[in-house]
Amino acid sequence: MAKKPFEYIWTGKKRTIFGLPLSFTRYYITESKFVTRRGFLSLEEDEFDLYKVTDKKLVLKLGQRLFRCGTIVLYVMDTDTPVKEVKSIKTPREVLTILDKQINLQRDRYRTRGRDMIGSMHDHCDSDHDNAGIDENNGHDMEMDEI
Repeated sequence: MAKKPFEYIWTGKKRTIFGLPLSFTRYYITESKFVTRRGFLSLEEDEFDLYKVTDKKLVLKLGQRLFRCGTIVLYVMDTDTPVKEVKSIKTPREVLTILDKQINLQRDRYRTRGRDMIGSMHDHCDSDHDNAGIDENNGHDMEMDEI
């Protein structure tokens, strides 16, 4: 039996000047992944699972709005692509709606939400009061007059 190819829910190209698709960057949304393909002779693909998206933002600059284009910024729990910009695509609000729907379907499938992934981020909080009130010599609490 032959393997079934990917079913793309949406595909689009990065738009350049005057909203023309004169770029070698192509975006794909499948049922469970977002794929970016760049290049002409040598191709480079980057993908991430949709359920790993923690936040999204729509950026509509004046030059893009004139040609019905926009940029979607996705914040992803992915090691090599924590912030993904889907630059200068046609009808960005429709694409954002498609992404919302697919992200929620995948989160339901994996029984996870964005808040479930917050603790796994690699941001470390520096504390100014590490071991505050503990005498480093003997590990006991210091008396109030010693502080």
